[in-house]
Amino acid sequence: MTKALLVEDDPKLSRLIAQFLEQHGFSVAQAYRGDEAVGAFRRHEPAITILDLMLPGRDGLQVCRDLRAFSSAPILMLTAREDDLDQILGLESGADDYVIKPVEPRVLLARVRALLRRHSQLDEPPERLEFGPLAIDRRARAVFHAGAEVDLTTMEFEMLWALASQAGQVLTRDDLLNAVRGIEFNGLDRSVDVCVSKLRRKLDDDPRDPARIKTVWGKGYLFSPRAHEGGDA
Repeated sequence: MTKALLVEDDPKLSRLIAQFLEQHGFSVAQAYRGDEAVGAFRRHEPAITILDLMLPGRDGLQVCRDLRAFSSAPILMLTAREDDLDQILGLESGADDYVIKPVEPRVLLARVRALLRRHSQLDEPPERLEFGPLAIDRRARAVFHAGAEVDLTTMEFEMLWALASQAGQVLTRDDLLNAVRGIEFNGLDRSVDVCVSKLRRKLDDDPRDPARIKTVWGKGYLFSPRAHEGGDA
């Protein structure tokens, strides 16, 4: 079931909305005060938050800003006023959409589902990554460098994809083994180091002073996007 958090200070309305959503495949956690919302969110980790604008303890706009400080999960704001300013403030505070009270349950459900679809599409990983002359196509499982196809093994491709899809971030050997094989690094397995060495050679990265796939001593490896594009790392 899809988890939702409903923050609404009217217990009767909150109960009605929760029951309707639960009839349509949602698991709904409820909070009745703005100063309870962040704690409820952290406990339940909902896929979407439905947030009233006018709340005791902390207003919906501030709650929205608080949630946006650490989460990108969609927020649907409820407002009892049709004032454009309230709607603008809600959206500028980080809300993704709003519904005007009195709430028509089917309209609310449609908006919730639309937001979840939109969010899931944004979260879909890309199928192709490009860094200057380097192109990595996951769908075709092909890599091209300076227009020429690079012959990679399955493990080399998966490791390159793991590094490139998180370009600029340090990945530990444990991260890379999990991405490639789904196993944990035991401190003895050198396959990651061997694979990275082969990737460097195939991508014309100087093994004595690698710039494209860097070693971060004591931590792991980092894929440098700017080095592939011809700039500094």
